[in-house]
Amino acid sequence: MMLKKMQLKKHALTAISYMLPLVVTAGLLIAIGNLTGGKVIADYSQSYNIPDALVSLGVLGMGLLSPVIAGAIAYSIADRPGIAPGLFMGLIANSIGAGFLGGMLGGFIVGWFVLVLKTHLHVPKWAEGLMPMLIVPLVSTVIIGVLMYFVIGVPIVWATKALTSFLTGMQGSGKLVFGGIMGIMVGFDFGGPVNKVASLFADGMLLEGIYQPEAVKVLCSMVPPFGVTIALVLSKLFRKPKFNKEEEDNIGIAFPMGICMITEGVIPLAAVDPLRIISSSMVGCMVCGAFSMMFDVGSRVPSGGMFIVPTMTNAPFAFLSLLSGSLAMGILLFAIRKEPSQEMLEEVEEEELNLSEITFH
Repeated sequence: MMLKKMQLKKHALTAISYMLPLVVTAGLLIAIGNLTGGKVIADYSQSYNIPDALVSLGVLGMGLLSPVIAGAIAYSIADRPGIAPGLFMGLIANSIGAGFLGGMLGGFIVGWFVLVLKTHLHVPKWAEGLMPMLIVPLVSTVIIGVLMYFVIGVPIVWATKALTSFLTGMQGSGKLVFGGIMGIMVGFDFGGPVNKVASLFADGMLLEGIYQPEAVKVLCSMVPPFGVTIALVLSKLFRKPKFNKEEEDNIGIAFPMGICMITEGVIPLAAVDPLRIISSSMVGCMVCGAFSMMFDVGSRVPSGGMFIVPTMTNAPFAFLSLLSGSLAMGILLFAIRKEPSQEMLEEVEEEELNLSEITFH
C-alpha cells in the first residue's frame, strides 16, 4: 500500500492535470490583455481598464500555480487531508522564491507525511472526528512548513536561481544547443515520458517568468503531425508512394490533431515504422527548438497549438521556426521512408473490396 502511494510519476501527472486549466487560462488572460494594451495594475486606487484587469487577473492566476501543484500532489498521495497542507507548502515555495520545484517537492513531502499520520497516529475515540479536518492538517503543516522555511527550501531556492540565471544568460550557440536538445526530447516519444519531462520543465520555467522553453514545447509538439503531412504531400507531388491507404488516413486525422497540439495522432504511424518516424521527428523538432530559442520566441500559454502562436513574443519567428522544423522532418521522412510493398497495397485494396462486397440474405 505504501509503495503504491509513492508512485512519483502518477502523482506528478495528477498535479499537471489540475494545473493545466489554470495555467492555460492565466496565460491567455495575460496574452489577450497584452495584445489590447493592458498592464499589471500596480495601484487599485487609481483608474484602470478592462485590458489592465485581464493582465492583472492572469498574473494573479500564475501566482496560484505553485500552491495548486503542491496541493494536487499532496491530494493524490493522501486524499483530502493532504489538500490544505499541500496548498500551504505551495504558498511557502512562492514566498521564499523556491517556485515550481519547491512547490512540487513540498507537495510530495507533506503528502507522504500526511499519509504516515493517517496510518500511524492514534488519538482518543472522542478526537477521531477531528483527525482529517484539524489534527492531521495542522500537525503536518506546522512540521513540514517549518522544514520548508529553514531546511528543504534553501537548496531549492539556490537551484532555482542558478537555473533561471543560466537560462536568462544564454547567448548564441548556447541557445541553439539548449533549444535543439529540448526539441529532441519533445519529439522523441509523442507525449510519452521523455516528452512529459520536457513539458514539465517548460511549465516550471514559465512559473519563473522564463517563456522561451514553453514556446519550444508548444511549437515542437506540432512538428510531428505537420512533418508526416508534408511527407505525404511530397509523395503525391513526386508520385512516389511512401504510405499505404491506411497510413494516409491516419495522417488525415493526425494533421488536425496537430493544429490543436495533440501529438499522439502520429503514434499509429510510429508503431509501424518507429525508426524512421521517430528519427525524423527528433531532427525536425531539433531544428524547430533551436530556431525558436535563437529567435527568442516566448509563450506565456502552455497549450493551445496554432491558436496561441499569434500571442507569442516574436510571433513571425514562431511561425518560421515551426515551418522550418516541419519541413525538415517532412523532407527527411520522404527521403528515408521506403515505398510500401506491393503486397501491402494489395492487402488494403482486397480488404476494401471485401467490405464492399458483403451481402446479407
